[in-house]
Amino acid sequence: MRPSAICVFAVALVVARESVLAQRRPTLRPNLEGTWSGATLTPLQRPSGFENRSTFTPDEAAEYRRNAPERIRSQLPSAADRLTQADVDEAYVEVEVIKLDRLRTSLIVDPPTGRLPNLVPAARTRLAQRPRRSFDDPETIGLAERCLVGNFGIGGSTASPPMVPNEVIAAYYRIVQTDAHVMIFTEWMHDARIVRLNSAHVSPSIRKWLGDSIGHYEGSTLVVDTTNFRADTHNLDSGERLHVVERFTRVDAKTLRYRVTVDDPDTWERPWTAEWPFNGTTTRLYGVECHEGNYAVENFLRGARADERRRRD
Repeated sequence: MRPSAICVFAVALVVARESVLAQRRPTLRPNLEGTWSGATLTPLQRPSGFENRSTFTPDEAAEYRRNAPERIRSQLPSAADRLTQADVDEAYVEVEVIKLDRLRTSLIVDPPTGRLPNLVPAARTRLAQRPRRSFDDPETIGLAERCLVGNFGIGGSTASPPMVPNEVIAAYYRIVQTDAHVMIFTEWMHDARIVRLNSAHVSPSIRKWLGDSIGHYEGSTLVVDTTNFRADTHNLDSGERLHVVERFTRVDAKTLRYRVTVDDPDTWERPWTAEWPFNGTTTRLYGVECHEGNYAVENFLRGARADERRRRD
């Protein structure tokens, strides 16, 4: 065998050996797998009266918890909703897992005010022109009510970033990791967001309900970058240029730190950042088959037609 051939053969053996060893080595990545609860009673924005306060006193916290059902009802869009939506108290809501995070008055950590930045003029115009909800027109009804994606009162999906919790639904997640992907599965509406690792975003012309998520690891943290949201997702009243960067960090055996930075020049004057813990749980996730046997849309359309007939008669 010629010397050059021997050299090529030796290099091939080394490459093959390294490939086999690489397959045997454990993947150096933080372990984020498990079932997690992202639920918290801490509001996204600091409530009125607490503008310069980052925490509640224990008595204020107790009062905030006690008033939760009435506060939720007051945020519903109509008097009819407030009359019929009585199932927002401890009889129906998992209040035992929806707790205040360290007595904090807001999840937002930047701006320091604990409030969302001001809306840009274009966003004010867009929101003012948005069709008002009408039971005569299902297209004006929220995506959660239509069982398309579900994060009531916030918009988007419980699985789509920013994964802001609400005071009614306990947000449970299942995280599964492979070498090429991370799956974030949410119990509510059983949405599954697939994060492609070390990849690039798809074409801007491709829009998705949960956005297009790509990710990479930075030490003990999974960093997820998401763009390409659908225009009708309206996550926190956002626009099409919504850009979200999430950071999942394993703090200890029972805790993930979730930190999210949101940038949307069509909605807010500046980016904002929020942070709260995801707590490990042994709670099983259940299917939420929203449309199975659901006659709500059909029934409220029948009711609207009946009202029209009564007015004509």
